[in-house]
Order: sequence, then C-alpha cells, then structure tokens
Amino acid sequence: MKIPAALTPLRHPLFRMIWLANLVAWVGFWMQNTGAGWLMTSLAPDAFTVSLVQAATILPVFLFALPAGALADTVDRRIFILGTQFWLLLMGAILALITYSGTINAGWLLLLTFAIGTGGAINNPALGSVMAEALPRRDLVQAIALNGVGFNLTRAIGPALAGFIVVVGGPAFAFSLNAVSYIAVIVVMWRWHKRAKPNSLPREHLLAAMRAGLRFARYTPVMRASMMRSAAFFFAAAAPWAMLPLVVKQQLQMGAATYGGLLGMMGVGGVTAGICSRNCAHACRAAMPYSSPRSPPAPAWHSWPSPRTCWSQRWG
Repeated sequence: MKIPAALTPLRHPLFRMIWLANLVAWVGFWMQNTGAGWLMTSLAPDAFTVSLVQAATILPVFLFALPAGALADTVDRRIFILGTQFWLLLMGAILALITYSGTINAGWLLLLTFAIGTGGAINNPALGSVMAEALPRRDLVQAIALNGVGFNLTRAIGPALAGFIVVVGGPAFAFSLNAVSYIAVIVVMWRWHKRAKPNSLPREHLLAAMRAGLRFARYTPVMRASMMRSAAFFFAAAAPWAMLPLVVKQQLQMGAATYGGLLGMMGVGGVTAGICSRNCAHACRAAMPYSSPRSPPAPAWHSWPSPRTCWSQRWG
C-alpha cells in the first residue's frame, strides 16, 4: 500500500524511532510546562512571578541556542544528545521529588524550570541535525514538515493531558512523567551506533562557528525576514501564554483541567494553521491584483486581499 507523501520519512527506521521518541519527550515537556505554570499560581499568585515561569522556559533559547548549534557541529552528536537527555531527566526528577516532598517554593520552581529549559535549548539543535542525518536528502522537506506537525500535535495533547493529571495526582505527578519521558530519547540514542564518516577538514572552533551562523543569518534575506517576523509575533504572543494560568484561576475561577484545555486549544490552532496555511497562501496569491514581479507597485492596503477575498478564492 502506498503511503502518503507527507509520511514518507517514516519509512526510514532511524528517523521513525527518533521522531516517535521525540513525540514522547515533547508531551512530557508540555506536561511539565503546564504543571509549573499552574503550581506557581499557588506558590506566588502575583502576575510578575507567574509570568516568570514562561520567561524561565524561553530565556535559555535566546541565551544558549546559538552556541548549542555551533557546538553540535563540532562534537559527537550522539554523546552530546545523551548528555543533555540525562541532564533533563535529572532536573525533571529533582523537580518532581522536591514537589512531592512539599518543600517546593517559587525560587526552586523557577530555577529548575530554567535548568530544564536550558537542557532543551542545548539539545534541540543537535537532535534536529541527527534527524536530518537519518534519511536521504530527498525526504528532508517532508521530514521538516512532519516534525512541525508532531510538535503541534504534542502541544495540543500534552497540556490537555497535564490538566487532567494535575487534577488527579497534582503537579508532582506531571513532573514525574516529564522526567520519565526523556528515557525514550535516551534509549534510541543509546541503541544507535553512528557510522564514523572520514573527514579531512579540521574541526571548527566554537566561536568561529557562532560567527559563521550570525553572518549567515545577517546576510541571508529570507532568514533575516523570517527572524524579524518571528520576533515580532512571539514578543506579543508570549504575554497571554504567560498570564493564562492566573487568568484561569483568579478571573475565571476554574481549575487545572480548564487551563490545560485552553493551552491544548493553542496546539489545535497550530495544527489547523499548518494544514490550512498552504491553501491560504495559494488563495491569497491568486487574489492579489498585482501578482507579477513586473506589475506596477501598489500600496499595501490596495494590493493585499482581505480575509474574505482569500476565503472566497479558495472555497468559493
């Protein structure tokens, strides 16, 4: 039976194992993120402290993603990923044990959340490179798309599941499951025996690799535009994500299940956008009156179609 083109990367055993293990780890991450946000509403229920949970999760990406990506190109990625996964397991287990013991406070929660975020920020570039190595180049585009779909699926499932788990067993149970979830990636990386490839080139230094990455981002128009759009979007989008647990608890007078469900709906939105974005892009391009690069320029409010026009172009 012929499988859909979007699923062709799953024909490759190594990619399939890494992808499935990553799904498990992502679900664990979203459970930890949901549990930490909800727990902080009990430890320190003020807006600033609750918002620091998301800051502690996201800040490591800004601090460590670039050096982690450069480092992943200069070391053995398998050993590197195993090290970061053991770190994540250890930090997750410590957070769960402190929470179970009842000695958790806002400071410990923020510190361990930052430690877990740091492990994820350092791990992700190397794991992404390994996934790219696990299949032929012709399947790389489908693999990237499949990775995005998996991420958004776990963003829908993980928080909703975490909300139920927090109601049944408390945040400590969600933290425990997060720690256990890293075992999936550890097992896959432990069983993978990477074939050494001969390389006559000298190993690149960390700082030189970071400078090369910055130059690429600076002088590549598509990359630069993508980064600017992402920064503009996430700067605003982070606010409701950070304040949602406090809004649910204090203003809506609802519980953890509602909070997890609302976070899960963000993931559902991500999956829906991923499915519809290609069709919407084609519809909007078809609806633009000046679609040719040789056409005369027009003001943005004249040339860009309205949402209603895009809808009618695509679905009549």
